[in-house]
Amino acid sequence: MCHKRYVLFRARVEEDPAPANTWKIIHLDYDPMTRLRTISFVVTLFAGAFASCATEKEFDIVVRNGLVYDGLGNAAVETDIGIRADTIAAMGDLSGASALSEIDATGKTVVPGFIDIHSHATSVTIELSGIVLRPMAENYIRQGVTTAVGGQDGSSPIDIGAFLAALDTTNMTVNVGLFVGHGSIRSHVMGNSNRAPTQDELAQMTELVGLAMDAGAFGLSSGLEYTPGGYADLSELVAMARPAANAGGLYISHIRDEGARLLESIAEVIEVAEKAGVAAQVTHHKVIGKGRWGDSTKSLALIDEAGKRGLDVSSDVYPYTASSTGLTILFPAWSLLGGNKTLLDRLSDVRQRDRIRADIIRHINEERGADPRTIVAASCPDFPEVNGLSLAGILEERGIVVTVEGAAEVAMELVEKGGCLGVFHSMSEDDVRRIMLHPNTMISSDGGIPNPGTGVPHPRNYGAFARVLARYVREWGILSMEEAIYKMSGLPAERLRLFNRGRLQVGAIADIAVLDATAMEDHAEFGDPHHYATGVSDVLVAGRIVLRDGVFTGERPGRALRH
Repeated sequence: MCHKRYVLFRARVEEDPAPANTWKIIHLDYDPMTRLRTISFVVTLFAGAFASCATEKEFDIVVRNGLVYDGLGNAAVETDIGIRADTIAAMGDLSGASALSEIDATGKTVVPGFIDIHSHATSVTIELSGIVLRPMAENYIRQGVTTAVGGQDGSSPIDIGAFLAALDTTNMTVNVGLFVGHGSIRSHVMGNSNRAPTQDELAQMTELVGLAMDAGAFGLSSGLEYTPGGYADLSELVAMARPAANAGGLYISHIRDEGARLLESIAEVIEVAEKAGVAAQVTHHKVIGKGRWGDSTKSLALIDEAGKRGLDVSSDVYPYTASSTGLTILFPAWSLLGGNKTLLDRLSDVRQRDRIRADIIRHINEERGADPRTIVAASCPDFPEVNGLSLAGILEERGIVVTVEGAAEVAMELVEKGGCLGVFHSMSEDDVRRIMLHPNTMISSDGGIPNPGTGVPHPRNYGAFARVLARYVREWGILSMEEAIYKMSGLPAERLRLFNRGRLQVGAIADIAVLDATAMEDHAEFGDPHHYATGVSDVLVAGRIVLRDGVFTGERPGRALRH
């Protein structure tokens, strides 16, 4: 339908008996030369108008005949979606509407682009960020993920504004947002000191949080199981969370201990929420240690009790029974004080090395079920020959009897030689399911944008969102489709206050995925992770088609998102 209107000039139309569908004579009130030029202009203008009307369409894109989940937990409806520019302009029966491009979603499921609320797509510097090194973000797009939020576990750039400005010039397929990291700010102001901040230092740190929020951070993240985040006490965390609260942001925390002190650590997050007046989230909620399996009933009860008191506390979970972080997670906190060089100095001292070894042995016995096979070297850049081997496997390759004591020695050796990212098999599927089912839990990956073929990383980098749909919805029936979609789109959007994303509604940004629910599969496995998920055929980001019939189009419309 052509909506163009033109006002040309004043003219008289001669009355004549000609039929209504024939041309009438137009008398122009100008001199002959002006009249000639004007007639020429009129002919040209109307020719352009007719050509424009012939090519103009009602929509840029129409997604037709799909089974549409709105992302808000409602049952699906079969309908069409009309898109103009970056926005959903219409939903309903658009069978008579025209579009420049159409996607036939007959027999397929149409969902909001998924939002990964705990992503490692970014680093502390723009140059080292996965989204910059691999801006196609194929592992995300092929799962239907269109937004990734970095700055997790207390680690982020200090200057959030400059980082987001750099992302503005990055041609990327997915949208990227950031939390500001408590640990990074603490390190910037205090170094790696294990002490309370002075009044001036605390004022400086809270000011930096406020500046980050002003620049567009979505909130404050903490990594209290790491240094220097673990050196902070409750009062410091409360003070630094207040600027995030004042800006309507979220406090998201890798808690102090996911094993022996799980309940105490979740209680600390709740106390920060209460005293700072901030919405809070226990990120990658889990229960570590076989002797504690089942304690998710208690940890979730703490969140429920906080809700009854009027506090706003939630969690996220990834759909695996293994975690992933640096091997130094096995080391005692005191040994990490002062940074990597100081740790290496301690390992070279016989007496301190013996103390560190004893603490690692205790950790493996208490947190890892006394089984060195549960600890896998996933990515060791300086000695890739051990990638994919467990600490037990490394001992076996050397012809050494497998013991916890021997595994502790191998762990120290790997850290001395340059360090490793590890995968730790320490969780129960029952706990994962129980946490996932909780109404205030959303899905996250805790993954980044890996370099295909490099190392043996956690499969969550490639398959977290696809796995939820393939296993927890279709195969096991743990979640309904509408529940799963809500936990991957609408709920994280609400937590981030992204009210124009994570949902399929008129006026929302057109971040959309089209998938075959019967064919969704996560192909990444432990030990063999470098496989993309399948089942997603089409992905739109901000109204532009990034993936069409399973093929990348070359479009990179991803945006730096600001709170």
